[in-house]
Amino acid sequence: MLNATQRLFAETMSVCRRSFLAVLLFSCAINLLMLTAPIYMLQVFDRILSSRSYESLVTLMAIAVFALAIMAALEAVRGIFVVRVGSWMDERLSGSVFAGQVSEAIEGDPSSQGLRDLTALRGFISGPAIFPLLDAPWTPIFLLALFVLHPYMGWLAVCGAGVIFAFALLNEILTRAPLMRSNHLSIQALAAADQAARNADAIQAMGMMGRLQKRWRPLNEEAVRLQNLASGRGVHITALSKFIRLGLQVGIMSLGAYLVIQGELTPGAMIAGSILMGRALAPVEQAIGSWKQAIGARQAYGRLRRHIAKTAAPQAAMPLPAPTGRLSVTGVGFFHPEHDHPALNQVSVTLEPGEILGVTGPTASGKTTLARILIGNLKPRVGKVRLDGMDIAEWDKENLGRHVGYLPQVVELFAGTVAENIARLGEPDPDKVVSAAALAGVHEMILALPGGYDYKIGEDGRGLSGGQRQRIALARALYGDVRFLVLDEPNASLDSAGEAALRRTLESLRERCVTTVVIAHRPSIMASVDRIMVLEGGRIEDLGPREEMLAKLSPLAEIGRPSLVTA
Repeated sequence: MLNATQRLFAETMSVCRRSFLAVLLFSCAINLLMLTAPIYMLQVFDRILSSRSYESLVTLMAIAVFALAIMAALEAVRGIFVVRVGSWMDERLSGSVFAGQVSEAIEGDPSSQGLRDLTALRGFISGPAIFPLLDAPWTPIFLLALFVLHPYMGWLAVCGAGVIFAFALLNEILTRAPLMRSNHLSIQALAAADQAARNADAIQAMGMMGRLQKRWRPLNEEAVRLQNLASGRGVHITALSKFIRLGLQVGIMSLGAYLVIQGELTPGAMIAGSILMGRALAPVEQAIGSWKQAIGARQAYGRLRRHIAKTAAPQAAMPLPAPTGRLSVTGVGFFHPEHDHPALNQVSVTLEPGEILGVTGPTASGKTTLARILIGNLKPRVGKVRLDGMDIAEWDKENLGRHVGYLPQVVELFAGTVAENIARLGEPDPDKVVSAAALAGVHEMILALPGGYDYKIGEDGRGLSGGQRQRIALARALYGDVRFLVLDEPNASLDSAGEAALRRTLESLRERCVTTVVIAHRPSIMASVDRIMVLEGGRIEDLGPREEMLAKLSPLAEIGRPSLVTA
């Protein structure tokens, strides 16, 4: 059973295929009008020159020019039509592909290859490389016209077309495997380059460039080598096919001249036969030249279809009323596919509206995995997370997102103004933006920026310090009618003033009855929570009221188990 996204893809491809039936009709008309030039030559040499009729020449020329104008208009319409088809396909699918990439990134596979494949497919559909493939099926029309002129000329053209077609098949056989492998390696090399760009500071500071290049260069060099191998084979085959086509042009002219001498053909038919031969073989030869783009588009289509097949469509759900914030976590367990042991095992806790839970524990104890499950980004393998009785993983994200705030461990801001980032990229409501900033304790800090709330943030938050990005991201998490908040290491980049502001924010959240989960290593922030949970090995090691847990944790830190409360 196809979901909505898969049905959209199937319907879009079906419409595109039906649209190309119209393109084939245009191609049929264009190729029929290609007969204008040989027919004109035939009439001029065989009738006009012998009759010496100026009126016939003018009439014939006017008819030919009119037919050629119609052909040019049809070619323009065909070109515009395929561009529109490609754009329509992109418009229909790009949103789903983009959303699918975000969903895959949540599952641990961040990549923009889906959109690259869609762009490659659109470029092929809209570009000139597709026209030889559309014109090639009409080659039999020109071969039939050659048979009408003389059977010998027809058989010569058929043999020539067969040889060039054999070269096209040889080109496919010799270039397909290296091109597929080259494209695969190019994707890996580009992914490695993107990762390096995201970590440029660490690479430059720690002198990792040389070692990184050693890891990246073999991928790139092998991709280039295979590309050159396929291109070299294609160039040789294209050159040979061109030689054969031009040789056939000479051959058919020679055959035509012989038939004229024998009295079996007229001079006009000889010229017309040469033109028809060139027109019959040109699409096949051009198709060999565009074979690389055709293979790339076919591979892009295959990857795109597999990408769509893995994409889960958003489920339409009835909007639910704003939650009060009662959270129930029951027997939650989660396994990462690449790990043998569970990341979480039988985690259970209940929070009342306005209650603040602190979660601590050593590295890799499952804290961030728990945070992502609590906000519904990951679905537990066993157990349930319910907000006001509703399974949070099944709640419509657009509806739930208005009531949930999340500050991830790795903070990312988007290109745009501070106000747009706080407003979650929607149309900023000035009152709500300022209210969220004041609640996060960053109002004065933002006013000190050039332009204040209109300050333009660069891509990935460029232009701001780590602490500023984290505090603005906290304001984003607090924007709107938030009833449930998850903060993952909210004080990781904060100075003492920022941490004091964060504690004041937590006190205000308690007063506003916003249920909050704070994940932290530093014990200082735990003084502002109501209960503390200690995770270790994916299990709840301990859970209790703040004073009781802090009394337990402090002696543990002193006798050599600081991992529970410190990094």
